[in-house]
Amino acid sequence: MNYIQAQDAFESGILVYNKRQLPYRFLLPENYSPEQSYPLLIFLHGAGERGSDNSLQLVHGSEYFLAPEIRSQFPAIVVFPQCPKEGYWASIKSRSGSNKFEYFRRPRSNPYLRGVEKLIKDFQKNYTIDTDRIYVGGLSMGGMGTYELVYRNPRKFAAAFAICGGAHPKTAKRLRRPAWRIDHGDMDDVVPLILSQRMVDALNQNQANVQWNIHKGVGHDSWDQVFSDSSWLPWLFSHSLKTP
Repeated sequence: MNYIQAQDAFESGILVYNKRQLPYRFLLPENYSPEQSYPLLIFLHGAGERGSDNSLQLVHGSEYFLAPEIRSQFPAIVVFPQCPKEGYWASIKSRSGSNKFEYFRRPRSNPYLRGVEKLIKDFQKNYTIDTDRIYVGGLSMGGMGTYELVYRNPRKFAAAFAICGGAHPKTAKRLRRPAWRIDHGDMDDVVPLILSQRMVDALNQNQANVQWNIHKGVGHDSWDQVFSDSSWLPWLFSHSLKTP
């Protein structure tokens, strides 16, 4: 299955907030019942999937949540918001030249993540969400946005995953609560490996629960290794705010 086919399975919506629009796609569990509470997973796409077509954000990852064995073993509400072309999931000083991916010590106001926060609240209002099992993760720009969304909401998420992302190490103190899985290819020539390594070191210094995976000989598409790892989703959905 590819993302074109995934479009048929993922429902679509548009969040309107503060004179902005946030397109999103979402997948409900099979046989969804409002009498049962479900985990909520927010998936943040990379820079190449920005836009307003409410489709491109499904390019990477969506098909994995449609596998019959995944849907039966891990019933959850999975949401793919789409960042506009001019937007960015993370607050970054520079994304070009010698200061590529220079991060703020304290992330700035981010209207696009405000939309994601509003989207989470809307899903909590309209569906039965297990508030102890809200997860967030993403790849590349979405990995950077994952760090920042957790920074903005340090007590909301039970687990988070950041694939080939990065953030300012000084933010790590506010990122201690969720369990983390961080992945990066050692041949990544788009987002340098050192950006993830610095975050892993900073999180470990702040006694966070971190699983760190370096993928040897892999470039920027290290998400393929994550999606093909049979331990990824069991790890993610095993975490709850109720457990240490």
